[in-house]
Amino acid sequence: MKYRILIVEDDARIAAAIREDAARWDLDARAVSDMRAVMSEFSEYQPHIVLLDIGLPFYNGYHWCREIRSVSKTPIIFISSASDNMNIVMAMNMGADDFIAKPFDGEVLIAKIQALLRRTYDYAGGVHIIEHRGAMLDTASGAFFYNGEQIQLTKNEYRIILCLMENRGRAVSRERLMVRLWKTREYVDENTLTVNINRLRKKLDAAGLCDFIKTKVGVGYIIE
Repeated sequence: MKYRILIVEDDARIAAAIREDAARWDLDARAVSDMRAVMSEFSEYQPHIVLLDIGLPFYNGYHWCREIRSVSKTPIIFISSASDNMNIVMAMNMGADDFIAKPFDGEVLIAKIQALLRRTYDYAGGVHIIEHRGAMLDTASGAFFYNGEQIQLTKNEYRIILCLMENRGRAVSRERLMVRLWKTREYVDENTLTVNINRLRKKLDAAGLCDFIKTKVGVGYIIE
């Protein structure tokens, strides 16, 4: 059985990113299509968790939190840029189970979802190992192995290899990698990413993983 996540978020880019992250962990996610009919879609989809923004068209997230709580104890996580103490306290007092501030890291959100699923349901979570070409990445511990030997990675190197292995077979843009590493879309010197990639490649080559990360000219990087 796949656990279902209902996304009540009017920013299509954020909703799409959440769906992608959820799919990697074998979670089913659906974004509400009509912000005037959230309860209809809630009733039809029967989600295990609801992700709820505060600032929404027609009615705000507090309204929908009250509506959901009037008929269900389904766990609710607020996701909002309105993350001052007053909004967090109000959300929790209205029955929310957690609150995560925008902009957020997709890995952190999935970890919170999985923790809430474990507390609420008999959920064991997905497999924490990503394997490719004999290389194994343990996402629970952050350890990376090849031929039984651990390759020591820095925090940025781990984030790079995690993003690329999650998307193996698909090119990942330099912009997306920079956002993943530094959690911002503001200007970061692209040479800094290049330095991190080159250091990581040297470590992989030394361990016998030659050409593990390939460059897609004009696009970014890929693990094929």
